[in-house]
Parts: sequence; C-alpha cells; structure tokens
Amino acid sequence: MLIKIIVAVLLLLILASLGSGLFFLISDRGHSPRTVKALTVRITLSIGLFILLMIAYATGLIKPHGVVQREPAPAAHIQ
Repeated sequence: MLIKIIVAVLLLLILASLGSGLFFLISDRGHSPRTVKALTVRITLSIGLFILLMIAYATGLIKPHGVVQREPAPAAHIQ
C-alpha cells in the first residue's frame, strides 16, 4: 500500500513540475532558466519513478496482472 502512495505522490509532483514549467514558459516568454529547471525536475522525477517501479517489481512489492479472463460465450451450433 505504501508503494502505491509513493507512486501517486510522485505522479502528482511530476504533473506539478510540468505545470510550473508551462507557467514559466508563458510568463517569462522563454527568457528565463526557470523553465529549464522545472522541466529538469520533471525528467528527474520521471526517471526516479521508473527506477522505483523496476525495483518494486524486482523485489515483489508490485505484481503485474492482466485483464480478467472470462469464460467464452457458448457458440451457436451452425448446421
């Protein structure tokens, strides 16, 4: 459960960094290093999240699962 909370928080931080980068791009008209710093933070958080997910998978904290298999509908007999 803790890993899910960490992933959710990291995703929110990534979105916040993306939003701040957009805000700085619009307000500074691209003449400030704040946009680059905000996007660098976003990339760093994204890479960190990816590494965290790989470690969590390798240690068994998260397990992949597929779509639930359902029984196939009975086929109509064609004669």
